[in-house]
Amino acid sequence: MPAINEVTNLEVNSNIAVLTLNSPPVNALSAKVREGLHVGVKQTTEDDNVKAVVLICEGRTFIAGADITEFGQAPKGPSLFEVLDMIENSSKPIISAIHGTALGGGLEVALTCHYRIAIPSAKCGLPEVKLGLLPGAGGTQRLPRVVGAQKALQMVTSGEHVPAKECLEMGLIDEMANEDSLLEDAIKFASTIVKENRPLVKVKENEENIKADKGNHALFADFRKSIARRTRGFLAPEYNIQCIEAAVNKPFEEGIKVERELFTKLVTGSQSAAQRYVFFAERLVNKIPDIPSETELIEVNSVGVIGAGTMGGGISMNFANVGIPVTIIEQNQERLDRGLAIIKKNYENTANKGRISMEDVETRMALITGELSLDTLNSQDLIIEAVFENMALKKEIFRKLDGISKAGTILASNTSALNVNEIAAETKRPEDVIGLHFFSPANVMKLLEIVRGEKTSKSIVASSMAIAKKIGKIAAVVGVCPGFVGNRILGQRQREANKLILEGALPWDIDDALFNFGFPMGPFAMSDLAGLDIGWNKETSKGETLRDILCESGRLGQKSGKGFYLYDENRNKSPDPEVEAIIRKFAEAKQIRLRDISKEEILERCLYPMINEGFKILEEGMAIRASDIDIVWINGYGWPAYEGGPMFYGSLVGFDKILDWLKKMEQELGSEFKPSSYLEKVVNENINIFV
Repeated sequence: MPAINEVTNLEVNSNIAVLTLNSPPVNALSAKVREGLHVGVKQTTEDDNVKAVVLICEGRTFIAGADITEFGQAPKGPSLFEVLDMIENSSKPIISAIHGTALGGGLEVALTCHYRIAIPSAKCGLPEVKLGLLPGAGGTQRLPRVVGAQKALQMVTSGEHVPAKECLEMGLIDEMANEDSLLEDAIKFASTIVKENRPLVKVKENEENIKADKGNHALFADFRKSIARRTRGFLAPEYNIQCIEAAVNKPFEEGIKVERELFTKLVTGSQSAAQRYVFFAERLVNKIPDIPSETELIEVNSVGVIGAGTMGGGISMNFANVGIPVTIIEQNQERLDRGLAIIKKNYENTANKGRISMEDVETRMALITGELSLDTLNSQDLIIEAVFENMALKKEIFRKLDGISKAGTILASNTSALNVNEIAAETKRPEDVIGLHFFSPANVMKLLEIVRGEKTSKSIVASSMAIAKKIGKIAAVVGVCPGFVGNRILGQRQREANKLILEGALPWDIDDALFNFGFPMGPFAMSDLAGLDIGWNKETSKGETLRDILCESGRLGQKSGKGFYLYDENRNKSPDPEVEAIIRKFAEAKQIRLRDISKEEILERCLYPMINEGFKILEEGMAIRASDIDIVWINGYGWPAYEGGPMFYGSLVGFDKILDWLKKMEQELGSEFKPSSYLEKVVNENINIFV
């Protein structure tokens, strides 16, 4: 094939030119790809022998988007706008032949082609919103002109990948090819277009699909309401909506100006920087520096779970969901039956929402077997202990498993804070023991902390990472320390929040500050949800803490209708003057002087100690990278992705500012605020912790 450059080839078959891109891994729109497209289309336009052009890609996908590594760099070669203008204004029909995915800039390229053909397994989408962006090369203006405003709104605000069949139905694809003959079918389609002298269809000139919605303000108002909860705090969804509004209500060129202006605001703002950082961090978290990619993996075809409670049941569902049989162990038949019934109810609720079928419910339940004896766990490839946090009990279980489970079984504890090395020491094979800390509810939450013990083998770590990926989790490898990474950092926030309500801030003041920052809920609403009586003993309680007093008063949280908040029959919360009176009386008894505390101070007191703890974790080697800490907090604790996680957020605030604040707090409030020596080193030596 004649080469235009190292990633682009052009060949003419009869009177049909085939322009082929081959830029692994995903044919992203790098400078070389843009150059190849620009030159290739220009050559076909000038070649009288060419009557039509097929644009196709080699490898596993069509153009899967922009090359985001070029963001923030000086522009090279032709811009994407120049390339799209060249394609759209070609005097020869250009047909994009799509396999894999046509995403972002890739779909924008396809939308400037005059026709589109795809294989059934292909998907199209504009996922820029997931990077805090919007399509910046006309995607928001052309898409509604093909699929209508409503569908365009859904696509640009969700970033969903739409299957080819649906694309064909909505007009985004003109023709379907056979799965194994895309090039041949695309050439035939191009020949038909030439033979029938079909017009050069320019999407930007098509007003038919949007004219009915011109001036339809209710369409956009209703759509905003429908996604408000899911997109709270994010700028990109709203900016995408504004672009679709412009496409519907303004001429194309004016709409392009709106899109360009809003794209520039996003791409230069901190939200998109944070979301792009998270995008790469979620891929980097899978790389364990001392574990080679060729490390032998243990194949997990069967799983044992000890405990049929909330955690054990949720963990079991993860494996049944991907077709792996699970044996759940409980102490007695009543607990086992209750646990299995809850699993089935969870599946049925999912089916009632249309996410799975009732047949799926039965299939998955058939994969879960209940037993009453640990002795039945003699053939499983992975065993996960999921009993309550009691070290003596966990040690006893692992001693028994050591004598029951087959050689090579991965022995895992779902502990959220206990010492995995101590647990492993109860066995004769500590190299096979690991912590797998699932987050509640385990069948929903994406995060899995993989706790690597001192003697855990590389094969066990690598196998745990592989199984995490199989069950759809985002896994982060962490070291053995109290609370690991997530709960250890959470402890800093909880300590300061509890201190603040005895200094003058009310629970709802603190919760509101953190909710407005972007968390799903604040610490006191979270405590009410979990239950204030977790770990509280009525017989031994002496009213020594605020929690003691609340529990002694019957304020156990949502389940009792009152905790830090009052709850109505629908569990909607409201501030309670009685709690304010209890807090003030308790503070007075402790001779604590109450004062006014601003939202800014609340955020500093709650967030800055978390960042400091993150530096201590890095200093101790309990996390591999700063970005791993951020992935833990985004996926396990609801830190808003548009703030990038605690470590990235700290860099936005300025580590020097945080260091100064910590030193000041240490003088005023004590040693709990002592700065990490690694934080001091980072500031003094201007170290980039994200490299």
